[in-house]
Amino acid sequence: MMIMNNAVLENLKRIRYEIAEAKAKYRKDTDEVELMAVTKTVPYDIVNEVIDEGVTLLGENRVQEYLDKREFYNKSAEIHFIGHLQTNKVKYIISSVKCIHSVSSIRLAEEIDRLAGKNGIVMKVLAEVNIGREESKSGAAPEELEELIYGMSELKNIKLSGLMTIPPVGNSEKYFDEMYRLFRDIGSKKIENVSMDILSMGMSADYVEAVKHGSNIVRIGSALFGARK
Repeated sequence: MMIMNNAVLENLKRIRYEIAEAKAKYRKDTDEVELMAVTKTVPYDIVNEVIDEGVTLLGENRVQEYLDKREFYNKSAEIHFIGHLQTNKVKYIISSVKCIHSVSSIRLAEEIDRLAGKNGIVMKVLAEVNIGREESKSGAAPEELEELIYGMSELKNIKLSGLMTIPPVGNSEKYFDEMYRLFRDIGSKKIENVSMDILSMGMSADYVEAVKHGSNIVRIGSALFGARK
């Protein structure tokens, strides 16, 4: 166990260094880029090790796994749900996560809105974009995004705070650049109840390129915790 912990902490140091290098090379000094630790299949004690090292943002992919682990997490970390979310599972996470990244349809947005209202909260959400138009992935196609965003803007118990994507494997920079242009374009429209504060893109294989192209949350699992079992 101790060997694994040491390896994770060394990975964390390297990832932080590479994010800082990318920021220094490509971004303004005032830009913030947050490292999200993606915890799928990772035991909660290992997750708590990185929280102790100052990681304050966790990304959860699976509802049941999250429910099994959440009470054991160090409470100083903020938890975002980033995986595919079925409407009938929203009720299980609505009161304990701070943001849902994977809102890919108005139907899902409406269910989050309904349950947020029932719980007396406003849930921060991101619209998921299928930037590569891949049939195997969820998310709105770029040409469908504006309709989704205007629909979400009318819901009073959610706050649309940005965009999320998982680009096709290979040639990530092309897709990251397209995402950043979408992000800027939507932000310029000044839509009521919509703020483009978060651009969530970049994972273990391409987080440096994502930082280069404007991401301010990079979602890192295997590069931090090692290959999943």
